[in-house]
Amino acid sequence: MRNGTFDLHCDVLSKLLTGEATAFAGTGSEKLDVTYEKLIASDAWLQTYAIYLPESYPSTFSSILQCVDLFYRHIASRAEVAFVRSAAELQAAVDSGRLGAMLSLEGADGLQGDFTALRILYYLGVRSLGLTWNYANWAADGVMEPRGGGLTRQGRKLVQACNGLGILLDVSHLSESGFWDVADLTDAPVIASHSNAKSACDHPRNLSDDQIRAIIAMGGLIGITFVPWFVSNKETVTIDDLLPHIDRILSLGGEKTLAFGSDFDGIDRHMTGLADPTGISPLRNELEHRYGDTLAMACLRDNALRFFLKQLPK
Repeated sequence: MRNGTFDLHCDVLSKLLTGEATAFAGTGSEKLDVTYEKLIASDAWLQTYAIYLPESYPSTFSSILQCVDLFYRHIASRAEVAFVRSAAELQAAVDSGRLGAMLSLEGADGLQGDFTALRILYYLGVRSLGLTWNYANWAADGVMEPRGGGLTRQGRKLVQACNGLGILLDVSHLSESGFWDVADLTDAPVIASHSNAKSACDHPRNLSDDQIRAIIAMGGLIGITFVPWFVSNKETVTIDDLLPHIDRILSLGGEKTLAFGSDFDGIDRHMTGLADPTGISPLRNELEHRYGDTLAMACLRDNALRFFLKQLPK
């Protein structure tokens, strides 16, 4: 069996949207952390591509559709890439050895409360949704919003609509009050696609022990992220600094909950040795050395594979 990896979050589409990159492969992709070539070299099984609108872009459905169009033209159109919208498509991608690609929405701002737009995104293949980025929108408060509010009335409807459609909810970036509102409301387990353990690094974007326990209890998924300032307060952050986050989640019973969500292309500073998908190989070696092969591959692949095969539409 191939080694294989899953990555729950990257921001390739934002760089394509702004023109910082003009291609996903070959010429024009030089400014990308995640490229087709690097994913193949790292033996990736599935990469999730987030639709994130930079603050310089209008928060409109038209802007979201621009990102969807970029995904279709640059990524899903490649013969070697399998667009994953269902459990069956994920299994087929794994069986065939093709590179899986999944589409998510990071921040519901551009939907502007329009649930027809949400349904259109589902038809176009979006399979997970983060209600906010760092700040407040029509649905909820983000984790950096000073008032720390939870879901709005429309936000509660959004959770229910996502449950009804089969769009998974991503609680990374959501305020703590919003997190608990979602946990109380949702019928499906949630993802924290790119968040770490607050007890290992006290950053607002990381998860408290209680939040981690809640995600574990509902059978969700936590993507340990490579954002240096979410990992450690040290100036130089290495793979070793990820291990306390993994240890903490394991100590809370999360051996089936751990995954990775790099946030590649969403950051301007990288961990030493983890600047792009090719850094996964030394990470795998370190995980195998510390935890053994079975747990290492659970974190890198098996937990996410099991989760998505169960939770994606059939």
